[in-house]
Amino acid sequence: MASIHRTTMTPTKLELITGWLPKQSWYVGAAGTPDLVKAGGFRLDDPDGAVGIEFMVVVDAADAPEPVAYLVPLGYRGAALEGVPGEALIGTSEHGVLGTRWVYDGAHDPVVLAQLNALLRGEATPQHQSLSDTLDPTVTVQGAAPGPDDAYDVRISRVLRATEAEQGAAVRLVGGWSRPDGTAARGVFAAVSPR
Repeated sequence: MASIHRTTMTPTKLELITGWLPKQSWYVGAAGTPDLVKAGGFRLDDPDGAVGIEFMVVVDAADAPEPVAYLVPLGYRGAALEGVPGEALIGTSEHGVLGTRWVYDGAHDPVVLAQLNALLRGEATPQHQSLSDTLDPTVTVQGAAPGPDDAYDVRISRVLRATEAEQGAAVRLVGGWSRPDGTAARGVFAAVSPR
């Protein structure tokens, strides 16, 4: 299980995401600059221990009266990732223990995607977002896991809705987050559909 370092990142993950998020085609915010707060998420382990994997939920409080929740999968790397589009890089940050980290949109990071698929097949377990060596039982896979030979597509839910239903999905990855008013919400983080 992954160890969480209690240290600084400069710029912070939220600062990096704040500059990157409005440039994404799926961003629905009305404000020019989002006012993001970390609202939930989980981690996965890289079996090789080289890539940090986090699925972070951020809520844009600038979109009052109905703040919007986004799921941002992140891959933290010690070197630049080759062969991905330029927009995959969210930015670089100085980690107080590990040095320079290249922070990627996990939807373009092959290690992040491999571990997401492993989770959906029941071959990986979600980890707590901010506690070392701790499972997160609130993140669940609903539905029959696809087999190793099944052809399927995985869709990451970028804009989250507070519902555990997903039309046409054989398998759903469901997790929770907190709204700015402190109430809890749960929704589909990713969905699997047969090809």
